[in-house]
This record gives sequence, C-alpha cells and structure tokens, in this order.
Amino acid sequence: MTEHEGTPNRGGNWWKVPENHRSGFVALIGRPNVGKSTLMNRILGQKIAIVSSKPQTTRTTMLGILTRPDSQIVFVDTPGIHKPLHKLGEYMVETALSALKDVDVVLWLVDISSPPHDEDILISQRLNRLERNAPIILAGNKVDMASSSEVKDREAMFRQLAPGASWIEISATRGDNLEEMLSTLRELLPRGPRFYPPDQVTDAQERFIAAETIREKALVFLRQEVPHAVAVVVDEYKERPSGLLYISATIYVERDSQKGIVLGKGGRMLKRIGQAARKELESNTGRKVYLELWVKVRPRWRKDENALRWFGYDLPKKRG
Repeated sequence: MTEHEGTPNRGGNWWKVPENHRSGFVALIGRPNVGKSTLMNRILGQKIAIVSSKPQTTRTTMLGILTRPDSQIVFVDTPGIHKPLHKLGEYMVETALSALKDVDVVLWLVDISSPPHDEDILISQRLNRLERNAPIILAGNKVDMASSSEVKDREAMFRQLAPGASWIEISATRGDNLEEMLSTLRELLPRGPRFYPPDQVTDAQERFIAAETIREKALVFLRQEVPHAVAVVVDEYKERPSGLLYISATIYVERDSQKGIVLGKGGRMLKRIGQAARKELESNTGRKVYLELWVKVRPRWRKDENALRWFGYDLPKKRG
C-alpha cells in the first residue's frame, strides 16, 4: 500500500495515509433545533456538542472530527440560521454563514417531520446569495417521526429550496442511513492527508466544553426566556495536586429577576444545575470535579457588542 504524507503537528506516524485517502471540511447547517448537534454527536459516537429541546442552543462553531482508515471528515457544527432579534442572534447567523466560505461540502439538515419553515426559506435565500462552489447534500432528519407519505410530500417541498442538491433521509437519534450519508460525503471530498491526529474528535478546549456543559444544564432546567439570556464564563480551571479538577464558573444573566430564578429558592436551582454539570464533567474527564458556580447580572449583554466580545462572541464580517 502506498502512502501519502501530510504535514504532522504531533509525534508518531498518524499523518501517513493510503494514497486514495480523502479529507475535507463539511459545514453542518440548518434552522434552529433541527438536530445538527445531535447528528454530529451520533456520528462521532460521543457527546462533544451540547443539546437541548430549546432552539438556538448552539451559539458558535465547533469542529467534530471523524477519522477512518480511508478518510477524515471534519464537520463544522454551526448555530441555527434564523432571523436575528439582537446582536447575539446576528453573531450566530453570521458565524454560520461564514463557515460556508472554505468548506468542501455543505450538509443542510432539515426537519422532515414538518413542512419547510420560514427559516428554511431564509437559508435557501442566503445560500443562493453566497459565492460558493461546494456541493450541497440536503438531509431530511427525523424520518422516524413522519409517515412515508409525509416524507414523500415534504421531500418535494424541500428539494424546491435547493435545486440540484443531493437528497437523503436520515434519523440522527436512531441512526437511519447515516453510513450511506457518510459514504456520500467521503466521495465528495478531495484526496488528501489528515488535518488532525486520528484520536482527536474536536478542536474545542476543555474550558470551553466545561462552560458549554454548565450552559446546557441551565437550558435543561430553566424555562421561558431565562435560558437564552444565560452566558457562562469559566474563571478557573485547574487540576490540584490531589488530582481533583477544580472549576470555578460564573453564570451571567441580563436582569436581577433572572438571577433570582437561576439561584432558586435557597439556592436550590443553582445547586441542581451544578450537580448535573459536575456529574457530566466527571464522566467526560474521568476525574473527580469540584465545581463552584456564581451568578451575576450583565444588563442587556445580548445587545451589546462589547459584552459579546468579552464573552468570546466576536462578530465575524458579514457576508452576502
């Protein structure tokens, strides 16, 4: 077997691959709450992106790296594309659109259990306005939640939004047709070396994953508008000599009333969020975790560009 050498950034021979090895980047786009992060977690076989039943859970891009002997597919999980109501929403939409700039394939996830939404039409319009040559795969997700006649009718509706795109029906939760989809993606990627070591599944740092885990639990336990006003900053992330992982984080909200809800009566809600987050962090890191949480108010931070930058949401340059 002949081999192709890429440019290594770690020791070992992980960059040596078969001559017909394919690699590239796949942008995973769609409207909010369509199942993008669930799909990426399912493909990788482990949880790297937070998920919840609430829309707009994903706020920034995250790479999910699937390495197989014949290929390396780098998925770019993006925020849901929607009509933004504030600066944070603008950041999320522009971040998703910016991810399309240099990818090899666009994987557009739609919810086949319902007809196209206004946001699906918006995505179609934005895709048509972008300068790109990447092929599009239109993936009808949640096929397990629709009848065969509904799937057929809605396929025709969604295909009108992306003429020329390939179509496949999948279930991110059940795993239907995922191998077929991955095979199609591989064939659309160029021949080339690996970009990452085979044991690396994401580019996210541990501090970021810790912050996102805490925010996920807030999304799960809090109701109405409060979860969307939550931002999490990890102030300290340190392994102590005993091997204990100490994490101190602050949950930011926009109003004093929201702070009271996050704290809960006698601090019970904050404790509930912390216990759930600590349990998952211990499972993910394989270490005992001491998690300390605080709650602070930063008024109207979702509409404040300076606050967004401080939280790490740097607004990308707007595209077409």
